[in-house]
Amino acid sequence: MKTRLAMTIGAVALSLACSQSAHAKNEKTWQKASDVGAYGLAAAALGVPIIEKDKHGALQAAGSIVASELIARGIKEAFPELRPDGSDRKSFPSAHTSLAFASATTLYKRQGRSVGIPAMAVATFVGFARVQADKHFWYDCLVGASIGVASGYLITNKPDRKVAIVPWGSSKGGGFSLAARF
Repeated sequence: MKTRLAMTIGAVALSLACSQSAHAKNEKTWQKASDVGAYGLAAAALGVPIIEKDKHGALQAAGSIVASELIARGIKEAFPELRPDGSDRKSFPSAHTSLAFASATTLYKRQGRSVGIPAMAVATFVGFARVQADKHFWYDCLVGASIGVASGYLITNKPDRKVAIVPWGSSKGGGFSLAARF
């Protein structure tokens, strides 16, 4: 039941994203498609554990998403790079791609390969669509994907794991803590 529900949500996100791009004639359509893919994956990463009454999974998904967004937004401020379309100086890295890969990695780790592989395909599509929308260079999306995968991998644990790597931060610094259940 869990896997079918998660697969249905992933299939809906993928089909919505692909249907948006099927008639992609301009950058706005690609931008809409990347929005649908990224936000659809985030909704799935948060929604599946909520539906399954998996409090830890929902918290880990939220943590992965928030961490990837904070890191991506921080790097955007530290390294202002002009977007390919010249609209602003927030090209590097791709926050949409970071969000998509954080969500997909969380789904992969919590739900398994049957859900995770299609989620990764949607996340890859989001990065491709951001380049096609002329909002990012390919390397912006590659770095965004790396941030998303790292945050999803480090924060999300399989349901039965007893050890976790937990990020922390304050106004004076940040790091990672190792937490273990005995």
